Amino acid sequence: QVQLVESGGGLVQAGGSLRLSCAASGSSFSANAMGWYRQGPGKQRELVAIITSPGITLYVDSVKGRFTISRDNAKNTAYLQMNSLKPEDTAVYYCNTVLYSGSSWQPRGSWGQGTQVTVSS
Repeated sequence: QVQLVESGGGLVQAGGSLRLSCAASGSSFSANAMGWYRQGPGKQRELVAIITSPGITLYVDSVKGRFTISRDNAKNTAYLQMNSLKPEDTAVYYCNTVLYSGSSWQPRGSWGQGTQVTVSS
């Protein structure tokens, strides 16, 4: 079972930037697609970015052009660079391994504690 630890969140003003990290345990990191999710106040958890094993990236429309997902397989770590942050990006951010099943990407592993991102206006 892969364990995931998110870090890098904080309080930032609108227009600012943050870089989130997701450290994964285990030897199968490079073989897994990784996803970043977020859950805002009173909202359902949503998938915002994916990076596949070969490095293909996908984004939800609301973050395209502002967020960049990347991975360093040597460090078993995935990243989410967030630029031009908006108040509506305020959420707890989580990472997970993901798998395309049926017609959508699904989380595969256990959830970590997440990291809080708060964007002030």
